[in-house]
Amino acid sequence: MYQGYLTDIDGIEVGHAVYEEGQTGVTAIICRTGATAGCDVRGSAPGTREIALLESEKIVQKIHSVVLSGGSAFGLSSSSGVMNYLEMLGVGFDVQVTTVPIVCGAVIFDLDTGNFKIRPDEALGKLAAESASKSEQGQGKVGVGLGASVGKLLGPDYASPSGLGSATVTVGDLKVSALVVVNAAGNVYDFDNTILSGAFDSKNNRYIDLYEHMKQSPHYLGNTMANTTLAVVATNGDFSKPECNKIAQMAQNALARRIKPVHTSIDGDTVFALSTNSLPADMNLAGTMAVEALEKAIINAVMLSKKY
Repeated sequence: MYQGYLTDIDGIEVGHAVYEEGQTGVTAIICRTGATAGCDVRGSAPGTREIALLESEKIVQKIHSVVLSGGSAFGLSSSSGVMNYLEMLGVGFDVQVTTVPIVCGAVIFDLDTGNFKIRPDEALGKLAAESASKSEQGQGKVGVGLGASVGKLLGPDYASPSGLGSATVTVGDLKVSALVVVNAAGNVYDFDNTILSGAFDSKNNRYIDLYEHMKQSPHYLGNTMANTTLAVVATNGDFSKPECNKIAQMAQNALARRIKPVHTSIDGDTVFALSTNSLPADMNLAGTMAVEALEKAIINAVMLSKKY
């Protein structure tokens, strides 16, 4: 598997928590001292929190957490648990009476994988934040990846297990890491264009080329709006908010290269970019490195979940 983890970036902590019966979970990315951030939403069915403030002209310049959660829109409440925990630690913007942590979030649909009444909430978000560390390395069926699957365009009967993946690319002192949960309608492809995981025809023991299937049949949709790939790319490079937004846009190319089809009307594909502002760097280099890191993280996410 590809090497590296989001915690390779100094100042980034990652924590996970799950509800086993609900087959769902939360992954909290924590930046205690704040990180410059951007975001790019490419799918048409996103579930997000605090995304508008990441637009380049908005006044907030630093955020303190990105929370990736299962539970569909219900799971957005887990971000409040992370926010309350960070306030307790004194993390956030000082507004005299308290600190206000800026916590962004996004969700995947996994309500059909376990007990749909058990979904991420404030308590699970707090557990994920409490477990966050600089040494976290978990991949596969951990955190938000617990209920993920891939190749869902034809419905859950054809889908394959997926999960959480991470990888790092380094050029000199510049590091770019990616963390992703792959819960896509499409299949995941290797660098040689072979299908690694996705819609599987168990009768004929083969993966289904979903694009070819779409061309041949007008009735190809499974559970609409039940698919999403969420990613966070982080770098120690020093970038402004507009530059982070551009890096997030560039990183979306990784989804287009490794997942087919992608960015559909029934996906909520969302990529966040974080900068810890540690050293001067070229934005175009960092953005291209983000594509490579995220491609590798996508592959790790499905390959490390196959045993399930």
